[in-house]
Amino acid sequence: MSTATSLPEVFTTVSAAWLDAPDLAAGDLFGAGMSNMLTLGLIDLMHRQKRVWREAALGHALTAALAMVLTAFAAVFVLLHVDMSHVGVGLGSLTLFVLYGLGMRLVFRQEDMERRQRGQAVLIEGSSAGKSGVHRRTELRRAIFGFIVCALALLVAAPFLAWSAERIAEETGVGTTFIGTSLVAITTSLPELVTAVASVRLGAFDLAVGNLFGSNAFNMAAFLFADLAYREGDLLSNLNSVHALTALWSILMMNIGLMGIIYRAEKRFILIEPDSLLMIVSYILGLWLLFR
Repeated sequence: MSTATSLPEVFTTVSAAWLDAPDLAAGDLFGAGMSNMLTLGLIDLMHRQKRVWREAALGHALTAALAMVLTAFAAVFVLLHVDMSHVGVGLGSLTLFVLYGLGMRLVFRQEDMERRQRGQAVLIEGSSAGKSGVHRRTELRRAIFGFIVCALALLVAAPFLAWSAERIAEETGVGTTFIGTSLVAITTSLPELVTAVASVRLGAFDLAVGNLFGSNAFNMAAFLFADLAYREGDLLSNLNSVHALTALWSILMMNIGLMGIIYRAEKRFILIEPDSLLMIVSYILGLWLLFR
């Protein structure tokens, strides 16, 4: 799910890297981490009758930890400013991709272990699924077709989004780093917002939270695709050091989300939980610091 909802970030980032706008590309990926955590706070505000953070499983801690580790490594590579490219691929982006694969393997093993512990429930679920196998195959084909159509639409729209964002940065003089982190990141994170809202309405709290943390982890692995499209060497070594601030602030917000899930606060301030309020305020403060 996180891979699917992160396609706008991937296509836009690759397009920006191809247009020789590395800061715009990196700003989109780092900024999406902040935007996704903002979404985590907003869904609690929008669905105040459903305690989203308390309902999420503690197993999301592993995915959140993976996202934070990958983001921290990305910040380190940005600050190093050492060109470690080989055959058109930077060592930093390749490392992030490999670590993502290993981390997701751990997540899968954890889920597989929990699935085996629920053996009886799985047998019951499997027997009911067999009765509607034809219907499920029809739905699967329909979902795959819809996914392909939407992916192609994103593939066409992404270059225009990257080009437009670069022009906005040039005309306003704000800079591609801030535009990528704010405007582009929010735009490309809309699928995560829509998916999170829909999941909460369906009562699928784990799907909403897991998609947001998983998207943050995948976005760091997506630096490899941007690096392949960038033609001026190692992408991470050619970025503005300000991206490290965005990365670290994203880690801070993910920590707030993780603590909210683990602590499961009982007290609520007016409409939202205190950790959700802190998440929203942190996002606004982070953008202000980046702008300054």
